[in-house]
Amino acid sequence: MSAAAATDIRQHILDTAQVLISGRGFTAVGLSEILHASNVPKGSFYHYFPSKEAFGESLLQGYFDGYLADLERVLTRPGLSAAERLMNYWQNWLETQTHCDPKGKCLAVKLAAEVSDLSEAMRGVLEQGTDKIIARLAQAIDDGFGDGSLPVHEDAPALATTLYQLWLGASLRAKITRDRMPLAAALAATQRLLGLPVQPTH
Repeated sequence: MSAAAATDIRQHILDTAQVLISGRGFTAVGLSEILHASNVPKGSFYHYFPSKEAFGESLLQGYFDGYLADLERVLTRPGLSAAERLMNYWQNWLETQTHCDPKGKCLAVKLAAEVSDLSEAMRGVLEQGTDKIIARLAQAIDDGFGDGSLPVHEDAPALATTLYQLWLGASLRAKITRDRMPLAAALAATQRLLGLPVQPTH
């Protein structure tokens, strides 16, 4: 098998499993279900992943790699101020977390509490991934101070941390209430914390 074909199979397993796990959680989805949905034999799975925990690390790492790439595209979109780019990011978070399609669900939100107690290695991937997201948001906030689109001049890393944690909490609350109100409240709070006029959600 060529290296490209092996990479394709490995990625196919990860992509298939991500949809299942985003919907039901890491421990609720068994290996047999992943194998059946991926249409690969058990031996092939263990060729790419020595254990389910190692598979979980790879799943989370791939998720964060894709998330950070998408975040970079949103935060470098031409023709917009830094503040507009940031608010587009939060608006997109609200929209993707209020529908039932597991493909759009935030894996960090879904798995954080579950796997942080289950696996130190997976918890480490979650910590590193979320740290990178916060750092990129802090850079975008600094950009907003620089271009004048954000009137509030504060410690950008601290503000980015507060905002990201606000949205993680709101996402968990939205899972409980099964409506968008916690995320809409997070959007309004974000606008206030950034010193922007509070706009109605759409």
